Amino acid sequence: MQVFVRGIGVRLGLLLAVIAGLLALGTPSFKAAESLPAEVSDEAFWKMVVDLSEPDGSFQFENFLSNELGYQYVIPRLLQITRPGGVYMGVAPEQNFTYIAAMKPKMAFIIDIRRQNMIELLMYKSFFEMSETRADFISKLFARKRPEGLSEKSTASQMFNAYSLVPPDPDLYQQNLKAMKDLLVKTHKFGLKPADLDGTFSIGYVYSTFVDAGPSLDYSTGGRGAGANNPTYADLMVIDDGTGENRSYLATEENYRFIREMEKKNLIVPLVGDFSGPKTVRAVGDYVRDRNATIEAFYLSNVEQYLFNDAASADFYNNVATLPLASSSTFIRSFSGGGFGGGFGGGQFRFVSTLSSMKTLLEEFKAGRVRQYGDVRMLSQ
Repeated sequence: MQVFVRGIGVRLGLLLAVIAGLLALGTPSFKAAESLPAEVSDEAFWKMVVDLSEPDGSFQFENFLSNELGYQYVIPRLLQITRPGGVYMGVAPEQNFTYIAAMKPKMAFIIDIRRQNMIELLMYKSFFEMSETRADFISKLFARKRPEGLSEKSTASQMFNAYSLVPPDPDLYQQNLKAMKDLLVKTHKFGLKPADLDGTFSIGYVYSTFVDAGPSLDYSTGGRGAGANNPTYADLMVIDDGTGENRSYLATEENYRFIREMEKKNLIVPLVGDFSGPKTVRAVGDYVRDRNATIEAFYLSNVEQYLFNDAASADFYNNVATLPLASSSTFIRSFSGGGFGGGFGGGQFRFVSTLSSMKTLLEEFKAGRVRQYGDVRMLSQ
């Protein structure tokens, strides 16, 4: 009996040794799926900016800020459809911050064909990191000395009314510009190109445009914009969502702090990319899928209009089809308000904002029922 037991023990020991050896030689490991990071290192952040981006492209307008005055009108319904904790995608600059503050995703990727937009978003990132409060942030963004009497309880209207009376400060501009460059290059060690720092469309150029125009900055500022009677920066920050609630990222300290924390943790990633290009949209999808997450919202502005004009819409929708989507995944769009009865704020604004299911649009596209820009409008509400 003892011999039998001893023999079993010897054979069992040999078996365990063989299994251990096989594991050491690389038998498949069943590692838990990686999740979205709570924070991204500076090195990993810049690697994403470089590796996921495509070559710089051009657009006919500079787009320092949005001209979509009714952009908040979709937010109440957007929050009913989508789930917090996913991933947000978007295009262009500051309107994304308001959608992010409302939706509270774990990460955000903002893609624009213009490298200048990526540079502008890095300017924002710097000022978010350097500014503890909304009033301090506005002071840095427009290089104005902070007016007395503002507090964390001040409304966006009170803040912008106060700052509208303050002239730009050249010394503050130079001080902020140096601090911004030092933060990006020396502290974060981001590999910005010389032209990003001091070129024709550098971070200094973008910042000087904001400072010169102040809170009256609008879509036509800089001479490469379009149209007249565009909303100003102040207008976009003080308007409400149609129910009386202002949801802009500068409406409350809570909204501001949420964006600031994401920026400090490198969770808002600006990329250079073409929506119809072969790399960036798909690369974001791969990153998100590998971390067992989904795209909850994709803000498009009116980019599809240009894609249809350039016969590139199919490439874009094929890119979107590779993204990890849920039944809640939603497109956010804007359309010219003229003659368009759908959307939110239709008839009140030059542009109306709309929502549509990403999965439904892809199904309609696959079925051949999305052939022109008007078909997209029909699927939006």
